[in-house]
Amino acid sequence: MTTEEATAYAPERPARLAWAQHAPEVYKAMVRLDAAARRGLDPKLLELVKIRVSQLNHCAFCLDMHTKDALAAGESVERIVQLGAWEESKHFYTEKELAALELAEAVTVLTDGFVTDAVYDHAAKHFGEPELAQLIAAITVINAWNRFGVTCRMVPGHYEAGQHQ
Repeated sequence: MTTEEATAYAPERPARLAWAQHAPEVYKAMVRLDAAARRGLDPKLLELVKIRVSQLNHCAFCLDMHTKDALAAGESVERIVQLGAWEESKHFYTEKELAALELAEAVTVLTDGFVTDAVYDHAAKHFGEPELAQLIAAITVINAWNRFGVTCRMVPGHYEAGQHQ
């Protein structure tokens, strides 16, 4: 006979602020900006970048959202799991994806210094100028979303894949 014990998780913290309700025009503008930034980018690559940036920014809400969206887009669990250590597990990613991840980190962690010529040139080698411009825009937009998510303490765990696309 087996018994099932309920796992006692920590209680869910409430959001600090429902910013989209209080600043709806800003939210709508962000949604439009996000849609514009994603144009022309491979959906799987885009989700990998969004997950990695959200990891760096510690945005649990965006990690939840973009992990689910990546899985729905056909991304593998293994590649998603390895993102936190992509520099040690490069063999899971294409050269183009690696260039995008490297650029995403450089743009996100500006406190480490400027985006170096080496990082930019590596990305430019794998992306044409229009696609590179879109990638930089997408990285910038997910960083902005992360700042809203972390500051307002948006609650992860309730997002359904594709809900905001």
